Amino acid sequence: MTTLRIAMLAPISWRTPPRHYGPWEQVTSLLTEALVARGVDVTLFATKDSRTAGRLDAVCPAPYSEDPTIDAKVWEMLHVAHVFEQAGEFDLIHNQADFVPLAFSRLVGTPVVTTIHGFSSMRILPAYKAYENSVHYVAISAADRHPDLRYAATIHHGIPLGDFPFDPHGSEDLLFFGRIHPDKGAAEAITAAHRSRRRLIMAGIVQDQNYHNEHVAPALGDGSVVYLGPVGGAERGKTLGSARALLHLINFDEPFGLSVVEALACGTPVIACNRGSMPELIDDGVTGFLVDSPNAAVDAIGRIDEIDRAACRAAVSARFTVDRMADRYLALYRSILG
Repeated sequence: MTTLRIAMLAPISWRTPPRHYGPWEQVTSLLTEALVARGVDVTLFATKDSRTAGRLDAVCPAPYSEDPTIDAKVWEMLHVAHVFEQAGEFDLIHNQADFVPLAFSRLVGTPVVTTIHGFSSMRILPAYKAYENSVHYVAISAADRHPDLRYAATIHHGIPLGDFPFDPHGSEDLLFFGRIHPDKGAAEAITAAHRSRRRLIMAGIVQDQNYHNEHVAPALGDGSVVYLGPVGGAERGKTLGSARALLHLINFDEPFGLSVVEALACGTPVIACNRGSMPELIDDGVTGFLVDSPNAAVDAIGRIDEIDRAACRAAVSARFTVDRMADRYLALYRSILG
């Protein structure tokens, strides 16, 4: 069989792979490296500071979320155009960069796969609807499949287990790991931890400064809540593993939730609101608890020792590895290419 030539189109908000935050870029990197390891000829189109074992092709000098001199709209257009101007050199283009590349898809003969990493707003749905018959859409969870769109597959994200060492004991602390934003339930996590009389460790970027000032900053200072800021690299796994439970008390329908799977891989059970993809990631009563109210979250914290940390690790090993993700994407590519 001839070697597949794949153009992997990453977003340019963050570096690929990200230094700390950047879930779309993280998944793009994990898939790229897994495909390269399988002998696929992958060219990663990302920011110039990105890293890959494949071939890197870049026009954007730096990620726009890290460098204020980068105009997001200008460089996104240059970035996407750069890929499609070379479309004939590839068997397939895999778009991980939202809806803008869809507008280029009918201008080339190369098949396009688009992983939809969630909908930032329903206002972007017309763009996806307009191209559903010419682009192969992948949903990242069954919950995130929009009923009005055609999909080629649903493929859950996978993580490299080796980057998330198993911690059989954890600690007495609870953990919040995500964006400081109303969607992610930082305030709810603080309240639940206070009511449970457990210390809360918080990690993640501040995405909503006013929300942080109003709900997080006032809780800091007495030691009951500790904010670490963004956490990446080896510290990510260590932080996720050294907790009694991850609190994921979200206020939106989470499309996937990488930190949930990463915590489980480390052996840390997850207490999450029963919304979005959470029932697909968490086995209620086995790897954590799905809750529908603040009181239920507090009750779940009290029951957290019922969860076997080894079972959390085993669930990820069975269902959410990067190898499983890569195999499913490869099968999709080959089915599209016949």
